[in-house]
Amino acid sequence: MTEFLVAILLGIVEGITEFLPVSSTGHLILASELMGYDAAQWAVFNIAIQPGAILAIVVLYWRTFLAVFKGLLRREAASVAFVRNLLIAFIPAVILGLAFGDQIDALLENAVVVAWALIVGGVAILVIERLVRTENVLGIAGVSTGQSIKIGLVQCLAMIPGVSRSGATIMGAMALGIDRRTAADFSFFLALPTLTGATVLQLYKHRDAITGDGLELIAIGFVVSFVVALVVVKAFLAIVTKHGFAPFAWYRIIAGAAALAWLSAR
Repeated sequence: MTEFLVAILLGIVEGITEFLPVSSTGHLILASELMGYDAAQWAVFNIAIQPGAILAIVVLYWRTFLAVFKGLLRREAASVAFVRNLLIAFIPAVILGLAFGDQIDALLENAVVVAWALIVGGVAILVIERLVRTENVLGIAGVSTGQSIKIGLVQCLAMIPGVSRSGATIMGAMALGIDRRTAADFSFFLALPTLTGATVLQLYKHRDAITGDGLELIAIGFVVSFVVALVVVKAFLAIVTKHGFAPFAWYRIIAGAAALAWLSAR
């Protein structure tokens, strides 16, 4: 299999899984292993193509971004609270990412960690869905400062590959009493600074190892993940509205168990 085809396939995986509570990084690691490639070799690529999926959020929610920008110019309370909450939730990831970057990079090479994290995360989703009662929060601006800090701390769990950034933030928000739609929106918008920052950091750290061919592969994965994510986000919201998060939880448990069995049998 050529590297260009691998880049396309990984771009598809990224676009499908980035906003689902199933761990895009975990799936990219497992996909690399499944295709017989060294996960460490593709670790930078896997992170660098994430902004492609993030761009899909910018396109799908452009009216929201425009309204917030105009509101900031007018110093409207709702727009200020919107940006403040996202920045507050972003800070813990910055601190821990800079402090434990090498340890996080090491985890990105461990497929067994991914498999176990998928299973444990799936069980956690089922428990939260069954036990937690949520209330309408009236959008991201309605989330309190304290809730934003806690969501940011929970997001840091996703530094363990397989946990899922979107899953951690959505479930963390719901555990704080925030309704499903607001929790999902908060997760989508928080992805912009979080994943963009992670990409910039990784590209800077590994700048000497990235060749012209490497940048070409990243560009391919970026475009593919963007196109796929455009379709997936709307489908995800429709499934969550009708069925909740349980289908994704059971998928995680089954996929994690299958991955463990496959890794053990190799």
